[in-house]
Formats: sequence, structure tokens, C-alpha cells
Amino acid sequence: MKIVIAPQEFKGSLSASEAAAAMAEGARSALPEAELEPIPMADGGPGTVEAVVAAAQGQTVTATVQDPLGRPVDAQWGIVGGKTAVIEMAAAAGLWRLAADERDPRIASTYGVGELVLAALEAGCKRLIIGQGGSATNDGGAGMAQALGVRFLDAEGGELPPGGAALARLESIDASGLDQRLRRCEVTAATDVTNPLCGPEGASLVYGLQKGADAEAARELDAALRRYAEVVERDVAVPVIDVPGAGAAGGLGAGLIAFLGARIEPGLEVVAEVVRLRERVRGADLVLTGEGRLDGQTGYGKTVAGVARIAAAEGVAVIAVAGSLGRGWERILAMGVEGVEAIVPGLAAQEEAMERPAELLAAAAARAVNGWLRMRAIAGERDA
Repeated sequence: MKIVIAPQEFKGSLSASEAAAAMAEGARSALPEAELEPIPMADGGPGTVEAVVAAAQGQTVTATVQDPLGRPVDAQWGIVGGKTAVIEMAAAAGLWRLAADERDPRIASTYGVGELVLAALEAGCKRLIIGQGGSATNDGGAGMAQALGVRFLDAEGGELPPGGAALARLESIDASGLDQRLRRCEVTAATDVTNPLCGPEGASLVYGLQKGADAEAARELDAALRRYAEVVERDVAVPVIDVPGAGAAGGLGAGLIAFLGARIEPGLEVVAEVVRLRERVRGADLVLTGEGRLDGQTGYGKTVAGVARIAAAEGVAVIAVAGSLGRGWERILAMGVEGVEAIVPGLAAQEEAMERPAELLAAAAARAVNGWLRMRAIAGERDA
């Protein structure tokens, strides 16, 4: 009997690899003779590099880059298969890099993301996968493009300062200095959101507040990104304003499309391809997946729903294990998940399971496997 174990990180307590190991321990205690295959997963947000490198037996690389405010930091990225770079924008420009009183998307920059891309080019990578979750920025990827040789100019021909607010003064874009090695690269922007760049559902008005903007600043940033989109379309000949996913990571999606020729793809699908999830699920008897909290949002491009969809297509049973259950978690049962096992049952706070996360997750996985075995036995008796 084969069990594939494919969770994402349990945010704040266990990485995807640690969660997979804990769930494997629980599954082994319930079914010692089973063949277990842990596959750490992610959906393009924080944890993507760690999950992909672990599952695909790649390597982790460290580069010194700028954080959202231009300070030097060490950021990790990954190489898998020799020529594929896996980059999390949050490693350089993530909200976690800033103290609460430093958060200001009007001045935060994605320059460090461009430096990570440069590091990948220097390493000879020909495919770039860039995860877009957890950003502190709202600059449309302009900072990233600047690191790669693009110039953003005001009416006097001067270079714009960092940050999304400065884009309101954008007069022209000079992309002649863009690193030519990008022409030989395939670039994928991995995200779990489909927001456009501007408007009521755009980067600024939907996500600006959580990055430190007030309502007035969010409207200012939305107008600045609209100006940015106009100049990008005029000077670079790439329309970005209405592209689904262009608003991901404060508009980094738009910058990746315009300057790197990126394709926007669902993060889970990108990760699943790299780690060969479909191939490894095929022929299994059971898939265990999971995340820290299952709720009504889990079905929208998140890891559990994506793993369930892939497993269901291969005719494999899926059980989800969660740290806790939030309102609307039942929706996942319509997406291929046959059962749910929670560390903390009901509408409880995830923090209740934080003190001994690995131990409790292993116990929940054991309960999930035992419950599945009982259901299987009952179904066999009925068929007989």
C-alpha cells in the first residue's frame, strides 16, 4: 500500500518538510507496512523554495540583496534540475522583512527581487519560477526591472526614486539596458491570486492596507499604478492593466509580464509540475495533504484544493489534515477531499496547536489513516 504525503507549511509552526515528516510518522504508526512518499508542497507563496528544493532534491543558494527599504540582507533561492531557479519574491521584498512601523508601500521596492533574478542568471539558469506571495511592495515590479537595467524617468529625464508612489511621476521607460540573458529564459510567475493591476480588485485597493497604506495612500498608489500601466503599454508595447494576476505582489506580476515575458500561472500547478506530483500520486492508495488552517478560502488556488484535484483526477483517495478548522471549511469536501482530520477540532484558534505541532500533527495523521482504513473496510463489507 502506498501513501503520498503532500502538505504545505503549517504557517508559524512547521515548514512543509517538517509537516510532511510529522505526517509520515503518524501514517507509519497506523500502517507500518505502507510505502510512504513525502512530497512537501507550496502554492507560490512563502515556503515555495524550501518545499520545491526538498521535494525535487535541489540545492539552496544564498545571495545578498536589498530588502524593501534598500538595506542589505541575505536571501535564499533554489536551483532544481540544474537549470531551473526557484525564487520567492518575499525572500527579498517580503512584508516579514519590515517592522510594523516601517511598512509603507509608497516607498518599498522590489529591487532585491531583480537582484535575485540576476543571481539566477549568473548561475546559468534558463528557467525562472518566481513565487509572488507575501510582498511588502506596491511598485508594479519597477524596482525589480531597475535592478535588471530598465530606467524609469520623470519629465526632466531623471530616474524615479524607489517605491510605488513615485510612479505617478513616470514620464517614460527606457528598457534598452535590460539584461539580454533574459531573452533566453522561460519565466513563470507563480501566484494564487488573479487580481488585476488597478481598480477595486487591484493590487493597491485590495492589499495596500495590510502593507501599511491608509485608504488615501491606497488610492494614490492605485492611480500611480494606472499611470505605470499606461506608460508600459506605450513604451514597452505590453498591455498589463487588465491581465489576471498582474496585481499579484503589489503589481510585481505586471512587471514580470512586461519586462521578463513571464506567464502568470497558478502557484500550486507550477510547484506540482516541478516536483512531479501527478506522476508520483498515480497508483497510490491514499494522499494525505494539509495546512495550518482549513477555511472557506482553501478552495481558491490553495495547496490542499490543488493536491486534492490532482489526486481525484488519478482516482486516489484524499484526506486533509489541518491545524484547525475555520468557517466554511466544509467546501473542501466538494473538491475531492474525502475526509478532514483536525489537530484542534471545530472553529478553534490555530495557536492552540502551536506548542507541540509535530507531535500533534503526527497523531492527527495517524487518526486520519486509521479512519480511512475503517471506511475502506466498511466499503469492502458492503461490496461483499
